[in-house]
This record gives sequence, C-alpha cells and structure tokens, in this order.
Amino acid sequence: MGFFIPTSFCQSKLKDNLHSRFSDFLFVPMAGNSWSVGKSGSSHEIITNSGVGGWDNPSTMIKTYFRTGRTGKIQLAIRARVVTGRSKIKIQIGNETKELSVSNTAFDTIDVGTFNIKKAGYQTMILIGVKKSSESYAEISDLIIGGEAIDRDTRYVKDDFYWGRRGPSVHLNYEIPIDAGNAEWFYNEITVPKGNDVVGSYFMANGFGEGYFGIQVNSTTERRILFSVWSPFKTDQPGEIPEDQKIILLKKGKVVNSGAFGNEGSGGQSYRIYNWKSGITYRFLLKGAPTVNNSTDYSAYFFVPESGQWELIASFRRPKTNTYLQRLHSFLENFIPENGNIQREAIYSNQWICNSSGKWVELKKARFTADATARKEARLDYSGGIENGVFFLKNCGFFNEKTAIDTWFTRPYSGKIPVIDFSVLP
Repeated sequence: MGFFIPTSFCQSKLKDNLHSRFSDFLFVPMAGNSWSVGKSGSSHEIITNSGVGGWDNPSTMIKTYFRTGRTGKIQLAIRARVVTGRSKIKIQIGNETKELSVSNTAFDTIDVGTFNIKKAGYQTMILIGVKKSSESYAEISDLIIGGEAIDRDTRYVKDDFYWGRRGPSVHLNYEIPIDAGNAEWFYNEITVPKGNDVVGSYFMANGFGEGYFGIQVNSTTERRILFSVWSPFKTDQPGEIPEDQKIILLKKGKVVNSGAFGNEGSGGQSYRIYNWKSGITYRFLLKGAPTVNNSTDYSAYFFVPESGQWELIASFRRPKTNTYLQRLHSFLENFIPENGNIQREAIYSNQWICNSSGKWVELKKARFTADATARKEARLDYSGGIENGVFFLKNCGFFNEKTAIDTWFTRPYSGKIPVIDFSVLP
C-alpha cells in the first residue's frame, strides 16, 4: 500500500495487543496532534498527555492534524474506549463523514473506514460527539492511518507533545554589514495584521545576543511590552545566580513592572501592561554599550502613539559582559499549547542600527530560521521572508506553505532613517 512503517509503532502495537489488521499503520498520538474546539469557536481544553479525556460537552469538537505528501485513499481507525455504556461519534475529513459506535471498556482499535485525500498537505480529522450513555463520549489515545496517501512524507508530532502543540517558532536573523561599526542602537518596527493577535503570541522585535524586546498577547484582557536580559550565569533557577552575575536594574518606566525570570535561562525581566492593537505599526529602540566594571548596559524604549513620545521600558546592567549589540534578530512564537492550532503573522519593517559614531546603517538582509520542532519536521506550518518589500514571519494553524530553513532574504532599500534625538530619551 506504500506506507512507512516505524519500528516503534509496530512494537507499541504488539505491546498493546492491537488488531493485526492495523499493524502496518501509523499511530498518530492524540496528545500531540489534537485540539478541542467549541462549535462557537471557543476552546475547551480536554487534551492530556494520554490523549483525549473528559470529553463530555456536546458542543466540543476534537480536531486532529496530520500532513500527507500525496493524494489517494487512506484507511482510518482510532484507539479508544468508553468507561461504561455506548457512545456514537461522527468522524469527518474534508467533505466525507462517517459514524461509529464505541462500547469497549478497554482500549481497542476501532475501524472508521476509508477517506479520500484530494489534496496533499495538512489534513484535519474532526470528531463530533453524537450520543453518550456515560459521562464522556470516549477516551482516545491514537489516530491510526494507512493507505496509498500515507508514506515517508507523512508528518505529525511523535514526541515532545508540549513543544509540538505550541508549534514551530520562527526567526529573522539580521546581517550587520561588515563596515557598519559598533552597533550601539537597534531600531525596528512591527505590525501585527488584523486577526493575527492571537492569545499566546510573542511578537519579538529587537532580539540581541543577551536578551529580547517585543510585544505579547498574554490573555483576552492583557497585553504586554516585554524586555528581558539573560544573566551570564547559566541556570533556569534565578535563585542560583551568584550576586556578582545577577542582572542589575538601573531604571524603569513609571508604569513598568520588573523582577527576575527563569525556566528558559534566568535573568532580569521588565514589562509594561499596554493595550497595543493589531493593524498599527509600533516602533522599538534598543541601546547596548559597554560600561564600567566589565559590564554592558541595555536600555529598551517603546514609542507610544497615544503620547507621541519614546518611553523607557527599562535599563539593565549585565555583569561580566563587554560588548555592543550583536546577533540582532526578531522572532514569532506561540507560548500557549492550547492555541498552537491558530495561525498568526507579523510584519517586520525598517530595521536600522546606529553605530557608536552616530551613523545610521540600514539592515536589509536577514536569514530565516526555525526551532527544533520545525527542524525535526514535527510541524511544517511555518514561513517567513519578504512580502511587499518588508520582512514577515508566520507560524501555526497548519497552513501548507513552507519556507526553507536557513534561507537568506534581502529587502529593498527604504532610506527611512529613524528621526530620534537620543539626548532627550528618558
């Protein structure tokens, strides 16, 4: 039938004593490839590390994604059980729908039937609860697929479910011209298109070797401007950082919160709660320069359209560091796994540095990269490059376009030198 047979799946099949008819099929874990979505569009999360559990709401659908490299027929089954009684479930792929009954109380393989894949790329299996006689419709651990459309190009999340459900993170790594001098200031602009301000998104504008600066959607009611600097001491626990390697807060804006952060390295963090809006272009300015005692000071400024002024987010001192700005980049990530099935995009425009001699230099070239989730092809819904003469990044949502990782892009020269009086910055 032309499908790929991973050894681990066959071993799992034998261990679980599944029906021999499905021994050559791919087992797609619901835990890493499924989302629960209300019919109204709201999310009701019932996906655990074991798969689907607690599915008791008739308005909740389960969507499971996998990517095929070609068209043709697929044979579909699920590994499921009910606690008691009998449930009826409707299964849909494209325009085809089938209904099955689940009455087994131990996990078993249940044949769903054959579906036609008419277009290669991401496929969506939708489960809809029809009837149940116990508290939930079913517990489901795996989607099982085989057939002529399933081969070595079939992709899905096999492990690291937390990161797989978060989706791929994507980056733009800006090239600083060799003759640019020391980059003391980094200017960038971000526009989040309408409808792309998804909860859980971090649109990072001014990344550098020791930290990052951008805007987030933290919840339906809160948005932030975030600026963080890593400690030179490598740890995920802020309390482990020696006194002489802690990030020092020099100053912060009047409405800015500050503190330590951990779990992704550790250091100093600052954020301002600010209701930024999609469709509006926001301006970011970062300074980084060596200072006293073998340290470097970093200061982040955000241009607030409502006041027409640059406002300080924070200034941090990083010990055991002597450098100007380096490894300049932007990125787009989703930090809430429950929203990893929703597409988001950002436009990055008009990148400049100002060197230590006061000369502005435009950054026109950037390399597109992505994280481990993308590089190991667990998720292929990522892209970036140039649209309408400016850089963009896009991820999540299971779209089919894909940009080759490590591709270089060069945007047109804009000549829009930032007009900033550094002497009056707060």
